[in-house]
Amino acid sequence: MNKYMNLINKYTFIPVLLIIFCLCLSSCETVQPVAEVATQVGVLSGKIDEQEAGKIQKTVGALAKSFEDLTPEQEYYLGRSVAANILSQYKPYDNQQLTNYLNLIGKTCSLASTRPETFGGYHVLALDSDEINAFAAPGGLIFLTKGLLRCCKTEDEIAAVIAHEIAHIQYKHGLQAIRQDRMTNIVKALLEETLQDQISENKELPSLFEGSIQDITATLITNGYSQTQEFKADQGAMVILGNLGYSQGALISVLQSMRKRFTSGKHDFRQTHPSPESRIAEISKSYSVSSLYTINSVRQKRFLEQARNNL
Repeated sequence: MNKYMNLINKYTFIPVLLIIFCLCLSSCETVQPVAEVATQVGVLSGKIDEQEAGKIQKTVGALAKSFEDLTPEQEYYLGRSVAANILSQYKPYDNQQLTNYLNLIGKTCSLASTRPETFGGYHVLALDSDEINAFAAPGGLIFLTKGLLRCCKTEDEIAAVIAHEIAHIQYKHGLQAIRQDRMTNIVKALLEETLQDQISENKELPSLFEGSIQDITATLITNGYSQTQEFKADQGAMVILGNLGYSQGALISVLQSMRKRFTSGKHDFRQTHPSPESRIAEISKSYSVSSLYTINSVRQKRFLEQARNNL
């Protein structure tokens, strides 16, 4: 009976530790101290022993360090793999003039962001899909569907869409998706260590980061980023637009167009993003802008020739 009670005690303690860990993971500097304190509490309360506490601390420390040590080069190659997965599900839209135009806007927007350079640079590609959606892979790879581009009535609105995706990259939301999705594996790994007691001191958790590419791809295409991350990307986009002299009202306008063009039952931005209404409401808390804005004639001529006529 005591044996089973001990297992229950350990089993309930570790998820509590992981909850604390998840709350602190956004700041890698705090993860290890919190893990040490939490495991000490577990030892003093008799829920885990010193050996188990050491294993938990080692695992938590290794995980936090893995995120800290991810280099721009590693992020880039991870993003390329994610992009390959996206392109296995969506066909690129073959129009070089449009591609050049989108990349010109993308490069311009990136220079006005807090992360103007990535290891492989920023690249924008249109997808031959009527879905209304966009994806930003880690490292600077951005995908916009034809359906979304058709929602844009001006160059300012295309810039708004691209600026939003660049904001996801500058805030490293894709890498945060790995962090969140790996939590399940951490719980499983730690519970297995405790219940089976078969983990040696030198054993790593090689499967901990397996599937990271699938995790990010699923986040981008199926699940979407969190509401908080989407709102933050909108705020980042507003800053970029303001820095460049593009109309900030363009983001409001394109969100309204997306809402009008939404078709029930189709897979698009409604499955992966907060509603346009909620995004507009959130933007309005910080910016007093209207969807009605003055259209720059030079930019509009360029937009009609290089974008609208190619869609």
